[in-house]
Amino acid sequence: MPGDRSAVSSARTLATRQLTEWGLQGLQDATQMIVSELVTNAIRHSTGQIELRLIRHQVLTCEVSDTNPCTPRPRRARTMDEHGRGLFLVTNLSRRWGSRPIPGGKVVWAEQNLPHTSGLRSAAA
Repeated sequence: MPGDRSAVSSARTLATRQLTEWGLQGLQDATQMIVSELVTNAIRHSTGQIELRLIRHQVLTCEVSDTNPCTPRPRRARTMDEHGRGLFLVTNLSRRWGSRPIPGGKVVWAEQNLPHTSGLRSAAA
């Protein structure tokens, strides 16, 4: 995605489309907020292309990569501050989050628990 504000809306749309395909609409609101915050941070603090990946395995992982190698850290926003709350939202909406370096930048990721499905059928008597 391009590193401009239009990427935020596009990223939310792509995430929603993928969640629907996987039957995970129940995670839509939290995932859209996580995607919005991570993509917005990438736009603010890096230059160039941004990549979004959603990975579904034991958890749902949202990854956003950018060209800035600096590790993100939550800031304590004051009441009147316009910025500084995004990573606190990500912390509250995910089971855990973090970042890792990659060649030419970093990946910031957040994990969410998947809805519990046992996959077991009860036996008919």
